[in-house]
Amino acid sequence: MKDTIALYPSPGRGHLVSMVELGKLIVKHYPSFAITVIIPSIPNKATNYSHYTEAVTAANPNITFLHLPPISFPLVVTDVVASFFEQPRLNNPNLHQTLVDLSMSGNLKAFMIDFFCNAAYEVSDSLNIPTYYYHTSGASGLCMFLYFPAMDKIIDANGWRERDFDIEVPGIPKLPKSYMPESVRSGSGKTHQFFIETAIQMAKSTGIIVNTFESLEQKAVKALVDGQCVPNVPPLYFVGPVTATDESKEKHECLSWLDSQPSRSVVFLCFGSMGVFSAKQLKEMAIGLERSGVGFLWVVRNPPPEEHMRKFTPTEPNLDSILPEGFLERTKERGLVVKVWAPQVEVLSHDSVGGFVSHCGWNSTLEAVSAGVPMLAWPLYAEQHVNAKALVEEIKVALPVTEAKDGFVTASELEKRVTELMDPEKGKAVRERVLGFKNDAVSAKGEEGSSRVALAKLISGLV
Repeated sequence: MKDTIALYPSPGRGHLVSMVELGKLIVKHYPSFAITVIIPSIPNKATNYSHYTEAVTAANPNITFLHLPPISFPLVVTDVVASFFEQPRLNNPNLHQTLVDLSMSGNLKAFMIDFFCNAAYEVSDSLNIPTYYYHTSGASGLCMFLYFPAMDKIIDANGWRERDFDIEVPGIPKLPKSYMPESVRSGSGKTHQFFIETAIQMAKSTGIIVNTFESLEQKAVKALVDGQCVPNVPPLYFVGPVTATDESKEKHECLSWLDSQPSRSVVFLCFGSMGVFSAKQLKEMAIGLERSGVGFLWVVRNPPPEEHMRKFTPTEPNLDSILPEGFLERTKERGLVVKVWAPQVEVLSHDSVGGFVSHCGWNSTLEAVSAGVPMLAWPLYAEQHVNAKALVEEIKVALPVTEAKDGFVTASELEKRVTELMDPEKGKAVRERVLGFKNDAVSAKGEEGSSRVALAKLISGLV
């Protein structure tokens, strides 16, 4: 029977892709293993990854996908983040049977789960399957996450729930209260409970796999390894950068446009699969880009309903109605606006791209670093503010975007920061810094590199 590793990603394309890339990394260096990616049932039937999963399996026969049977979900969701934790719990009965079947049909060596799938731990633990958490974000985000239980006690002990404060988390720059998840600030609700439970459970697992490389986040890595964030930390494996590879052979039209632009002249603006802006903010961004005079490639999505600012509306936007009148015509010689999606890895790797305005999602961050492209940090949600803080102040590969209290960014601020980033002298420091980390990323994945050694240690514990 073939040695098998089961991967269990949480709902969301970013989490799925990152975990699949971990599977690709394992079978590339250890082809004797089979990887089974278990896809949980989710309430949104419109979310279909079949094209992606089929392409992955066609290119990587050692990787297969199992979809858990459909189940019923609550009709009304009042807390979206809490629902991400609850969905795997509802899948547990079917997951249990799937893991039993995998154990009987192959030699199931390990179960690797996304932290949103914390409820699955009780299933694998009951079956005595070694369980690892795969942290799709970096070491800085993990520092904060593992420190949540201690942070919770500190906040309560000092009576800080109702006032602004800064808190020091080992391994990362000091954080203002506003950068922390709402559930942590309030200390109540299901999401708060899930965060605390998951942080505690992660510390009891067989190990934690982290998508970063040691030289990129030295301070955060040291804090984790030294047990500053949580005592008796399990084995940690820093195996990154684990970044997406494109299975498609088709060339996107924006890449042909980039071919016609001067080297390092274009700033790329893209904000992840859930990055959306109000109509007012989109117009302000357009004004700032036009005033900057800088070449740009900008991915634009429909603005969501005002009452659901994090809701992604998948329909293609009507650019003429969203953007200022005449904007597309006035900027057509130096700018291109793409609807909904662009092949980010290919764009960042293109010679014409010299800067990246990003939400600081970790997948995007590693893709930019691996391509040697400096960033403007414009975080939107989740742990992105923590990532942005580290990228600007600790890692120093990004410049900050200053927001108003309500998160709004003015045209003049975007104009100023884009111009600064793309200027040969003003942007020189972050540009040289990120190029150094690009080389470090290559070295980390090399034969004797830190990430390759970490992967070898992980696999040696399974055989």
